[in-house]
Parts: sequence; structure tokens; C-alpha cells
Amino acid sequence: MSSITKTPPAASPRGAMLNLIRRLHFYIGLLVAPFILVAALSGTLYVLTPQLEEALYRDALFTEPHGQARSLADQIAAARREAGDEARIYAVRPAPGATDTTRVQFVGADLGASESRALFVDPYTLAIKGDMTVYGTSGVLPLRTWLDKLHSSLLLGDLGRNYSELAASWLWVAALGGVALWLATRPKRKLKRVKGGFAANRHWHITLGVALLAGLLFFSATGLTWSQWAGGNIDALRANLGWLTPQVNASLQADAPQTPADPHAEHRGMMPGMKMGPAAQSNALNGDWDRALHAARAAGIDAAKVELRQPKGEGKAWTVTEVDRSWPTQVDAVAIAPQSFAVVDQVRFDTFPLIAKLTRWGIDAHMGILFGLPNQLLLAAFGLGLCLTIVLGYRMWWSRRPAAGTQHPVQTLVAAWLALSLPARAVTLLVAAALGYCLPVMGVSLAALLLVDVGRWRGQRQGLRDETPEAAARRAEVRKFRAAVATVAVAVCCVMGRAILGGTVEQFQLPIGDWSAQMVIMQSLMVLLYTLVFTLLLSIPLWYFFLGEKEGR
Repeated sequence: MSSITKTPPAASPRGAMLNLIRRLHFYIGLLVAPFILVAALSGTLYVLTPQLEEALYRDALFTEPHGQARSLADQIAAARREAGDEARIYAVRPAPGATDTTRVQFVGADLGASESRALFVDPYTLAIKGDMTVYGTSGVLPLRTWLDKLHSSLLLGDLGRNYSELAASWLWVAALGGVALWLATRPKRKLKRVKGGFAANRHWHITLGVALLAGLLFFSATGLTWSQWAGGNIDALRANLGWLTPQVNASLQADAPQTPADPHAEHRGMMPGMKMGPAAQSNALNGDWDRALHAARAAGIDAAKVELRQPKGEGKAWTVTEVDRSWPTQVDAVAIAPQSFAVVDQVRFDTFPLIAKLTRWGIDAHMGILFGLPNQLLLAAFGLGLCLTIVLGYRMWWSRRPAAGTQHPVQTLVAAWLALSLPARAVTLLVAAALGYCLPVMGVSLAALLLVDVGRWRGQRQGLRDETPEAAARRAEVRKFRAAVATVAVAVCCVMGRAILGGTVEQFQLPIGDWSAQMVIMQSLMVLLYTLVFTLLLSIPLWYFFLGEKEGR
């Protein structure tokens, strides 16, 4: 939101294009920045909590080494006794170090997407140290699971994923547009000491925006690979170009086709709505887990962190996969025959296509795990810097909001576009159509914005010569604003209520009529909190469209 004041009609093609970019940058800041702010704050919390999660669940994750560790078969047997003989094992992660516990993960009909029940087994005493739900390939525990879902979908499932896709779709446009405006006006500005007020806000908004540019583009690109709609288009492009991540072939049939590359392999299990892979039809013998692990180690699977999955049925192999996403990346995988325990297929990270490697590294850096603590601190600094940039943008807008009587058609996006030359209009239309096709959430949001903008543009053109007295007009605008806010509040409350209450019923398999009073109060407060926060955020653009250009300073 580098400029919010009235701009005169463009005197040149360059000036007309700058007016369009300026208006678009402002609209993105006004309408999309609240969602970017939520994503930045929740993402910052997520990357800062691995150490907190370790401390919080220390009793389940760690043990005191004493004596010789028991075999993996014995550890799995202990977990199966606790879970019940009918429970089917989804995966096993042996203790990576002498002070770590072994994680045995079971499938469950009552678990959500990408979730499994994990029993944490002491390798020395076979005691069950913990029993909790874990999420995704990274196996995050309940605290970070909650933060991850907050960041990606606002705890609203597939519906909520549109918020993060909206933020990622427009983030790179806002970043590049802001830099373009800065470069276009930079030669005209003299170097002088910034004293305060609007000038100071603008200076720091620009400084932070330029400093964070690389990160803004990076997070926009990697965030889109996780998205529901644009992510599907990216996967299709990668598939057509042969850039997908290779997958180990678990079929024992000699003429079986090669396992197709998985478009979601880099973030397997970290996407809301994605189900866990099918579990084995029956559990393998406990002793076979040891044999499969030894065969994988002999085949070169040397990472401390590995995951074993038993054959899913007849004609299928064991798979043993490295799951260490820190640098250097260790994600090799082998398939092992269940009778001979010979390696029948293998995939090595060294042989991945370059794009698959870059995608893997990008996802891990985005999550703050590629380079450990330095990665976390860098992402936290970036997230806080982005939040500050957005706040400064809003301060600029508020301090320079137009006074009464300063309306001008060029303040609309439509008027700025009409000021372009005919070839420039055609090019911008083609670019907008292409982006709307590739990034569907961007396309839908742009169409909605233009519908409102066209109405404002037509109203400004008419001039409203026969206006009622100013006070009456003001009251009418205020009534419209209040009605719009009330409508938004009701809609948000309905959506949040259905998502939160329905999600709780589904998670606990407990009808609302059977809830305790405490549970009713807590869930109701959650609905009210979400409704209040998002009504306030959405009231900002409503205020602008109904009252902003009529508000005195």
C-alpha cells in the first residue's frame, strides 16, 4: 500500500501503467493483507515451536538408556499388546538414538486426514511412554498439529485451505508490484532524513518490502505447491515435464508398471484433506520387522531416522524410507521382498531430477527444518518483518485516507485500466486471464473485486449531481456499512460454527446433545472468537468501500 492518495489521469503510457500497479497494490493490501497477516503469524508460531514441543512431550519422546535395547520385534509386540491385536500397524519408526523412544503408528477409523495413533515404546524396558495422535510425514505431535492446521486451513479443513491459497496467490504480486513502484519513483526522491509520520511509515514499509522480497517470492511459490487448486495445476505441469518425485515400486510382479511419481511426495501427509495411505490387510510377524530393517541397512539406508511399512497385501513389498529432512537431505527408499528379504527396488535422492530436489529443499526450508535452528530463526524474523510491513501499510493508508470531496474515478482499478493504451489493455487482460486460469483462487477473487470496483467506478462517473443533503447521505452510507458488517458477521458465524462444531462432532464421535457444559462453552467461545476476529478483518475493506473516501481526516 505504497500510495493511497488521489492520482491524476496518466499523461503517458508509463504513468498509466504505474497508476494501475499502484491501485492493484493498494487493493491487495486492503483486501488480502489480513489473510497474509494471519498466515505469517501462524507460520511464525509453527517454526518456533519444535523445541517447545520436545519439552512438552519429553516423557514420551525420550528415555534413559540402561542396558541393551530390546529387539524391534519385542518393541512392536509391546505396542500391539497395548493397542490390541486387531489394531493394524501403519508404520514403525525405530528409535533414532540411544535416548529416543520407538514410535509404532496405528491406523484408526476415528482419526482425521493424515493422522495416525502413535505409541511411544521404551526400547529398554518396553514400557509405553506415550499414546497420542501424530500428523503427517514429519510426525508432528498435537501442539504443532494444531498450529499446522491453523496455518494452512484455519482449522476449517478443505474450506479453510482457500484462505492460505488466497494469501500465497497474491503475495508475489504485491511484492513485485511494490518493488516496481519503488524503482519507478526512486530517482525522483532526494536522500533526506526521515523525521516521522507518513514519511517514516512509507520509508520502513519500502525498506522492509525490498529486504524481504526474496522471501516473499519463495514463500508464495512454496505455499502454492501445497494449495488445493493452484497446487493441482503445478502438479500437472511437473508431471508433463517429468519433474515429479520418483517413488519406490512396492510391487513384486516382474511385469508391474513402474510406480508413478507422486506429485505430493515432498509434502506427503501435510495437506489438509489428504488421507493416510492404505494400511496392510494384516500385521506382519513381529520378527519380520527386524529382518526388513537389517536388509535395508545392508542396502545403504543409513539415516538414523527411518520409517518401515509392512506389505499392504499379496504381491507387495516392505518399504523402508529415510525421513531425515534436515541438511544433508536423507530420503532414500528401498522395497524389500517379504519372503527373501532381498531388495527389489530402490530410489536414491542423488538421482532425483533437479526440480524434484529443489522442491524437496524448498518445502523443508518453508517448514523450518532444513537447516535446523538457523532456519527457524530466519523464518521467524521474516514472519515478524512481514507482519510489520503490513501494519505499516495500514498506517500509511489511515494517515492519508482521502478527505471528503476528493473522489476521482482514477481511484478505481477499472478507471486506471481504462487509462491504458489499447495494446496495454489487451496485454493486461491476457495476463489476468492466464493467471486466473493457473491460480484459480486469484482469478475468483479478482473477479469479485472487479464486480465491486465497477460499481464504484460507475457511481463516481455519474457524479451524483442530485445528491440529498450531506448529513442524510452520510447516514445512508453508515446504514449500508452496518448492514454489510452484520451480514458478514452472520455468514462468518455460520461457516465457523458449522466447521468447528461439526469438526468436533466428527473428531470425538459425540453428538452435540451429549456434550458436557464445559465442552459447549469452550466450543461456543471458539466460534465467537473466530467470528469476531474475521468480522473485524473483513470490516476494513467494507469500511473503505462504503465510508473510506467520504471520511474526513
